[in-house]
Amino acid sequence: MPKMKTKSGAKKRFKMTASGRVKAGQAGKRHGMIKRSTKFIRTARGTTILCAADEKIVKKYMPYAR
Repeated sequence: MPKMKTKSGAKKRFKMTASGRVKAGQAGKRHGMIKRSTKFIRTARGTTILCAADEKIVKKYMPYAR
C-alpha cells in the first residue's frame, strides 16, 4: 500500500506539541519592524499555537506527525 506524503514546506514550518496542537512561528516579523509598534514586536516573540481551523488544515499536510 503506498504511503501518504508529508508536505515538505509544512514540516519545515510547523511542529506538533505533545497534546496534539500545532505550533508555528509568529507572523508579521520578517520585515517592516519600524512601522510595527513596540508592543506588537514584544508580544510576537517566540512561537504560537494555531487556532482550530488552521490546525485542521496543517494536520492534513502532516499525516504522520501525530
